Amino acid sequence: MIEIKNLTMKYKTGKGVFDVDFQVREGEVVGFLGPNGAGKTTTIRCLMGFMQGEIGECVIDKKDCWKDAPEIAKDLGYIAGEPAFPDGMTGSEYINFLCNVRKTSEEHHKQLKARAEELVRYFEVDPRGKIRRMSKGMKQKIAIIAAFLHSPKMYILDEPTSGLDPIMQSKFVDLILKEKKQGKTILMSSHMFDEVERLADFVIIIKDGRIVAKDKVANLKQVQKKIFIVHSKVVKTIKSKFDKNIVSDTMAEFLVPANDVDTFIKEIAKFKIDGFSSKEISLESVFMDHYSDNKGGVAT
Repeated sequence: MIEIKNLTMKYKTGKGVFDVDFQVREGEVVGFLGPNGAGKTTTIRCLMGFMQGEIGECVIDKKDCWKDAPEIAKDLGYIAGEPAFPDGMTGSEYINFLCNVRKTSEEHHKQLKARAEELVRYFEVDPRGKIRRMSKGMKQKIAIIAAFLHSPKMYILDEPTSGLDPIMQSKFVDLILKEKKQGKTILMSSHMFDEVERLADFVIIIKDGRIVAKDKVANLKQVQKKIFIVHSKVVKTIKSKFDKNIVSDTMAEFLVPANDVDTFIKEIAKFKIDGFSSKEISLESVFMDHYSDNKGGVAT
């Protein structure tokens, strides 16, 4: 449904995106991860037809994103990283405006109005005030309503929960899960790792404008590092080539690359161990591993 083929878009600063290549299949939720400036928004702007890449192509539902942007927009829900609204409108006026623009018949107009009212209630929005005077969280709710109003079959969401409180973030996640059950196709950029881990079937990590990882969440977690918990009265004296975090006098955690587990087991077998277990690494840890420099810190 969404496909980028070898996209390159370079700015005068030298930043941009380079040879970006990925797909989002029908009914799939894909998390798009990377810090500010990594290339997420540039990629999304090319998909939305706001910019045209120097090399490569962007295709949504078999349509060219640059040439066919107005046609694509009819069945696409979009939330911008920094939503912009018409100046001077109230939330109600803006939602009514979208209902009028989107309608294909009077019956469809009624459906849009009903959907709008449902979303307003769900996100506890008072849309009567001027949008420019609303809080960031309230503006984000208006942007969500605008994107989901026409029940499109595809969504491109750039930091959709930015500014929302934890309760509204949870409600948004529930909304996405509901859309996912209906077979909607979703590409979602987010800094909320727990959110992506819960929603996404597949994750793409971008660094300095290039894709550095793309796979199913479970696969990414398996091929990175594993956390082993060791219980021992001599835990502080255990010598290991692997990163060790002393939790208490009798417990430590070791971060072990997936392909070095056998080495680690042989290493700690030399000591008297009272207990041994492992725990699943988080998506955030996988992401940070890709963004670590050679000194163990996070690359800037």
